[in-house]
Amino acid sequence: MRLMIVDDSSMIRSRISRIVQSGGLSGVAIVGLARNGAEAVRIARATLPDVVTMDLTMPEMDGVECITQVLKLLPKVNILVVSALSDKTTAIAALKQGARGFVAKPFTDEQLQLALLDVMDQR
Repeated sequence: MRLMIVDDSSMIRSRISRIVQSGGLSGVAIVGLARNGAEAVRIARATLPDVVTMDLTMPEMDGVECITQVLKLLPKVNILVVSALSDKTTAIAALKQGARGFVAKPFTDEQLQLALLDVMDQR
């Protein structure tokens, strides 16, 4: 299972990486880390991830637009939105665009693991 992590916060990217690599999710390889949607589209094209964690509020290209672009490129990719719940309408838009799940920040290690397992089971 190939995972790409998309978030403009290096702290969140590192935290998701650590949670994935520290167990609970065997067989998951992190193939890309992106700071914004534009970078995510480039990395997705190069690495062909199976699963993507996606922040919604980012510079250059937001998460909703990025979901649209990545799904055009990789229609079978499973996207888990990881975002602050301050903007419910954006989260709903992301799910309508094809995201498969949602985890609100701040999240616990277990919440993220369970949500990733759930999204990976949808493959």
